Amino acid sequence: MADVVIYTKAYCPYCVRAVGLLREKQVAYQEIRIDLHPERRDEMISRANGRTTVPQIFIGDQHIGGCDDMVALDNQGKLDSLLQA
Repeated sequence: MADVVIYTKAYCPYCVRAVGLLREKQVAYQEIRIDLHPERRDEMISRANGRTTVPQIFIGDQHIGGCDDMVALDNQGKLDSLLQA
């Protein structure tokens, strides 16, 4: 199973949806709450090639994007293979 890292904020409905999808798929993930750890925000922006919105999702070393990007991968049948890598 690939390592999954998701940068989130508590009051973000897209973050809740993305975490929900990961839980539905029973995927272990590391959640980094940038509202609780604002010092990690610059790390997220750097890893996400300048994207500043949350969530930002990484599977292994690959930047997936945000919630809509991950849902699109799932709808295309591509998410499970990334998670299994």
